[in-house]
Amino acid sequence: MRRLKAAAPALLLLALGSWRPAPAGPAPRAVAAQLPRLISTESLAKWQMERKVILLDVRTDVFAYLQGHLPGAEYLNTETLRSTVGGLPVRLLSAGAYSELFSRLGLSLDQPVVIYSAGETRNIDATFVAWLLAGFDHPQVYVLDGGFFKWQLEQRPVVQPYPRLAVTRFPSAFHPESASLEDVERAVRTKNAILVDARSPQQYAGEAGAQMRRGHIPGAINHFWSDDLTQEGFGHVWKDSASLAKSYEAQGVTRDKDIIAYCNSTTEASHVHFTLRNLLGYPKVRVYVGSWTEWAERTNLPMESGSGKGDAVSGKPGAGSR
Repeated sequence: MRRLKAAAPALLLLALGSWRPAPAGPAPRAVAAQLPRLISTESLAKWQMERKVILLDVRTDVFAYLQGHLPGAEYLNTETLRSTVGGLPVRLLSAGAYSELFSRLGLSLDQPVVIYSAGETRNIDATFVAWLLAGFDHPQVYVLDGGFFKWQLEQRPVVQPYPRLAVTRFPSAFHPESASLEDVERAVRTKNAILVDARSPQQYAGEAGAQMRRGHIPGAINHFWSDDLTQEGFGHVWKDSASLAKSYEAQGVTRDKDIIAYCNSTTEASHVHFTLRNLLGYPKVRVYVGSWTEWAERTNLPMESGSGKGDAVSGKPGAGSR
């Protein structure tokens, strides 16, 4: 839409006529094709022979990248995408900082970007980067289903040479599908949105965790991000859409609701967001960026512990922990 020239009012009116009114709450993106998608190892291998595609290797260990990566893949550690703000760790960077970094990587909106993680346990890194790029309205973002692990076990090419990509001018308009602390407080108070905790059941129950307090935000539903994956041949891939929809709907997480996903620090929540928003087409899904790291630090905020609808406990540090 923003690329349409003012000299073409007829086209503008035609495009506006095809839009649906934005619902209350966060507005969904107008074109579903702009949302990040999955790509299989088979399709990526074919793409590499047919077209230019930018690959981002987001495995946590740079030495794993140095030992071998997909042909043409650049390395990006997801921790370079977050920093401390006001004393709170793992916060998002500014739009300008992301723009500069993505420019250095040679990213542009007219070339597809495929992101892969280890695949066995760290899909959350790939979905986090995909969520960020979607915030810049990148129309061609893909996550490799099964990641590096599946690619390697299928004996597809793994190389050591580094690609040489020219620096680009990546856009700086950034509007991720995110929720603030105030949004979450309002959801707890008014029940105007469903909170989905993407962490493990142990962390949700308050039996584990590294934050100042253990437990979960009152009223949150626990849906562990890795439950959206299944073993298929070599490695783990996403379950089929029907199975995914059934599992979320059984928990009352339905497409008519305003949904806010959270975890410890955005990454796990981005995986739930990817499933609901991009694979199942839920229109209103946001990620609470501060997540449990921020909520647990605010000792005046309520919390719950336990595996079900646990009893609310006080906001004192350590409450609900063993």
